[in-house]
Amino acid sequence: MPSPSHRTAPPATRVTIERIGAEGDGIARLPDGTPLYLPFTLPGEQVTARPLHPQGDGWHAAADAIDTPSPARAPPPCRHFGHCGGCVLQHWRDAAYRAWKSALLAAALRSAGFTPPEPLDLVPGLPGARRRLDFAVRRAGGQVILGLHGARSAEVIDLTDCPVLHPTLLALLAPLHSLLHGLRAIRRQGSVVINLLDAGPDLLLRTDAAPALADRIALTGFARTHGLPRIACAQGSDSPETICVLRPPTTTLSGTAVRPPPGAFLQATEAGERAIVDAVLRGLPSRLPGRARIAELYAGSGSLTFALAAHPAQLRLAAWEGDAAAVAALQQAINHAGLAGRIHATRRDLARQPLSAREFSGFAAVVLDPPHAGAAAQAAQIAAAGVPTVVYVSCNPATLGRDARALHAAGYALAAATAIDQFLWSARLESVCVFRR
Repeated sequence: MPSPSHRTAPPATRVTIERIGAEGDGIARLPDGTPLYLPFTLPGEQVTARPLHPQGDGWHAAADAIDTPSPARAPPPCRHFGHCGGCVLQHWRDAAYRAWKSALLAAALRSAGFTPPEPLDLVPGLPGARRRLDFAVRRAGGQVILGLHGARSAEVIDLTDCPVLHPTLLALLAPLHSLLHGLRAIRRQGSVVINLLDAGPDLLLRTDAAPALADRIALTGFARTHGLPRIACAQGSDSPETICVLRPPTTTLSGTAVRPPPGAFLQATEAGERAIVDAVLRGLPSRLPGRARIAELYAGSGSLTFALAAHPAQLRLAAWEGDAAAVAALQQAINHAGLAGRIHATRRDLARQPLSAREFSGFAAVVLDPPHAGAAAQAAQIAAAGVPTVVYVSCNPATLGRDARALHAAGYALAAATAIDQFLWSARLESVCVFRR
């Protein structure tokens, strides 16, 4: 049978949704077995499906009509739902939605050869908690559009409200629209990354032109008016330039004050960060000798570092991170906290230069928190090293499953697994898995 890319789209047909796939789409099948991927549908629903264009081994399709709705279908709380690409599952009632999120992690672990615990722990996400967001900016028809990309689209949906966003950041949307409209540095497009620190909203603006003096004055005035500790600006992919600092842009990570760089990675919600830290600490060996050595990979600015350093066993940490600005922020916080004798931070690109199995000699545990792409090369070296305990923090079940196969092949057992729904109503899932030899 020819692949979908060489075929004309079949006509609309009535199908039954079998399940929700990893991207949040409902999955049905044509009579010949070809899969259809239908956003905003639910298991068991009968829908009139109109195939639109090839997607993987099947067709991306639209549900022209929900002929038989699921009892689990719920009214979405956001008026942008269905257009904005940020949320894909607001139409699913909580119990079924949370069961599906847990199943994502369970499936990833099974794919790696492990038997997940039943029931699998899930820390649910809550509305109004998201403290970090990356907004797209477009200038069109004399107006500035500020929001998120549409589902599978380059179009930017102009957001006026967002039920997942922290109220402090939500209150900035309207003033940001006005500010961006008047900036010469945004000719056609840009982006705004906001991190809600303890000190307030920290803003990084990326533009497609250099900021003029009037832009700098406007940005500083915006910071003063709306209580922002810092605004930084970068043209394109250049390194950020600080426009103004009105007070130290600090946040507290497990009791230690950190000054993260503009646009730094932070966990998406405060509750999610606490859940991750708790699961990581529970995953460490119950009996650790004094001054045991722990390797922390992809340490960032210290989201887990200072929690590990607070362990009663007075652990010694070797922390590696590839981003220069994050390492500088981590080192500064280590020095100010008087922890230089216990934490050693090193800059290293672990994708291009993973630690070798030999370099893990003497470590009681490895804690890693890789990006969405996972840590394939590094996981292979960890498995070869045979470190007694591996605590893997993941934001992508697919790459977790891939990397965990190396641990399974090396004789590791799954000791614990926790799913953490930081990204409410999305198809993304955070998790912490503990593996032991």
